[in-house]
Amino acid sequence: MPQLISDQGRHTNPLVWLAAILCSVLAIAVIAGGIVVFAIYMIYKPRAPYIKVAYAQLSRLDYDQSGLLEIEMALALVAENDNERVHTSFSDQSILLQFHGIDVAALQADPFEVAKNSSVDLNYLFRSGPLPLDDSAMETMDVALKRGVVPIELNGHARTRWRVGVFLSLRSLAHLHCKLRFFWPNGSAIDLDCTSRAR
Repeated sequence: MPQLISDQGRHTNPLVWLAAILCSVLAIAVIAGGIVVFAIYMIYKPRAPYIKVAYAQLSRLDYDQSGLLEIEMALALVAENDNERVHTSFSDQSILLQFHGIDVAALQADPFEVAKNSSVDLNYLFRSGPLPLDDSAMETMDVALKRGVVPIELNGHARTRWRVGVFLSLRSLAHLHCKLRFFWPNGSAIDLDCTSRAR
């Protein structure tokens, strides 16, 4: 005659209960953390700080047929912080100016802070040493001078950091990459529109 097997007296292992409780607590913590981060984002509405070129003037350009180039330029950058509730720090800023891939000047700045909803002006006035151009660059300069428009490439970056709330710290890298064009011989910039801000 078949025997009936009773489940009476069998118990779930306490480790299984402990694992289930830990998983439940972890799930609740993740959900609560997500709600907190979303709430902080909605309150502060953080925006990435950025750098833009506010002014550029090619005040001097010496170039001879041996291929030596020497320029003098004024450049004004603006570090912008559009966040209404948080300060921003900028560091590791480096700006490189080039003509036809040849380095003309390297501009740097010490770390600095930008107050909430504010900006900081960075003004540069520099003169390059005599730069020897290769044949291709000489040809490009000859064409530029005949047309009356001299192109200068600007490449740069800066690290930004700003704190949202007590625990959340955000970082980003502001990239500048644009071609500045100058009327020559008056040296004024043409359609100046150079910014690291996403569009």
